[in-house]
Amino acid sequence: MSPGGSGGETGAHPARVTASVTPSATVRGPFDPAYRLISVALVALITIIAFEAMAISTAMPSAARDLGAVRSYGLAFSVLLTAQLLGIVLAGVWVDRAGPLPSLFTGQVLLAGGSCLCAVSGSLAPFLLGRAVTGLGAGLIIVTGYVLVGRTYPDATRPRVFSMLSAAWVLPSLVGAPIAAWLTSTWSWRAVFGIVVVPVVATIAVVAARRAQIAGRDAGVGHSSRDHRAHVRTAWAGALIAAAAGALQFGTHELEVRWSARAVVALLGLVGVMVAAPLLVPRGTWRMAPGLPSVVLARSLMTAAFFGSITYLPLMLVGERGLSLAVAGIILSIGSLGWSAGSWLQGRDALNGRRERLVAAGGAALACGLLLLAATAWFGWPSYLCALALVVGGLGMGCATASMSVLTLALTPSRDHGSASSSLQLADVLGSVLGIAGATAVFAALHRSSGSDGGVYALIWTALSVLAGLVVLAGRRIRG
Repeated sequence: MSPGGSGGETGAHPARVTASVTPSATVRGPFDPAYRLISVALVALITIIAFEAMAISTAMPSAARDLGAVRSYGLAFSVLLTAQLLGIVLAGVWVDRAGPLPSLFTGQVLLAGGSCLCAVSGSLAPFLLGRAVTGLGAGLIIVTGYVLVGRTYPDATRPRVFSMLSAAWVLPSLVGAPIAAWLTSTWSWRAVFGIVVVPVVATIAVVAARRAQIAGRDAGVGHSSRDHRAHVRTAWAGALIAAAAGALQFGTHELEVRWSARAVVALLGLVGVMVAAPLLVPRGTWRMAPGLPSVVLARSLMTAAFFGSITYLPLMLVGERGLSLAVAGIILSIGSLGWSAGSWLQGRDALNGRRERLVAAGGAALACGLLLLAATAWFGWPSYLCALALVVGGLGMGCATASMSVLTLALTPSRDHGSASSSLQLADVLGSVLGIAGATAVFAALHRSSGSDGGVYALIWTALSVLAGLVVLAGRRIRG
């Protein structure tokens, strides 16, 4: 598969979905002695990235006050996402050309270095630079991790591996915020950033211990189907989409229904995304072509709908319902349990060969969960129904996203796992950016300082449920 190139690899052989993931007589688990250290390193890295995402959200208000950057609070998150997009694209190019080890080591060093820089920053500028470096490292690690799964584990073991990696998000989701709050109140918000460094250094040692094994797996993979010029074009397109996504996030922040410099920036960012995105995903993605293009589109739709929705759930619970931040956080944590259950469910051997159905079912579950959120906001139903809605939506996300990861590797030759994984992760992050930006634009345009915003929340969640509903159609198109 080549982003923007020929669709022959992706659309011509949809039957490979079944053939590639049919369970063998004896399925070796992720912690079989042959894979144990690599599995530990992958789980540790995903856990670190998840903790960083959850804990930093808790520590950021204190960091913003100390750095005199309360008005620039949102930049700490948008800068990371923008840099992560660039890292995802560059990782796909780098892995295809040099294998996973250089990209993985660099990503680990950047993740640790960025966290260190944030921890010691005395002003906003170096702090934002540290966040950008952290995001770049996380992008490199995530894509390279997918390639390692494709090149290290046999086909029948991969669903269990992705179930394990999805579960690695659960513990940070449950304990990340309380730990960060304790560290911030006991010492400083700087300790939250500093604590990330130690486990990253440990994973570098683990990967180094398995360097020969990983390199040996690469020996028989062969060269990528993309030539040097294609790699260069992809790198430049990655820089464009990162810049465009950053402009879109900046421009939709505090958007008003009138022409302004901010609105122009948002419009230019959207145009940039529309120009660059088709160059970085499989041909036929936007028309839902059979095979890998439908997988990539479904991933983008799922993340746009889910993350665009949960971004505004705490605001509704606290601002409209008068709940405390602690209770709102508990409701979000309950939703992560649904995601964990879905990822565990898809890892069952009996479901191999039917993963496109899991994608469609996941989209339907997410759509139902978001419609329940919308109804709760519109009709004033009890707030505990939001927890139920997140469990249903999280169950759909766990089933569908892990299955899409398995399908991506099954539908792609090993030599192109880097570019395919990059396309999937690009769709993942870009979907989040667009979903959050769209929800932010609607809320900023319709929000009123007085009165209830229940109708605004209901509108946002209903619109995002439509995106989730399209995943049902995309799931049916995977097999063609």
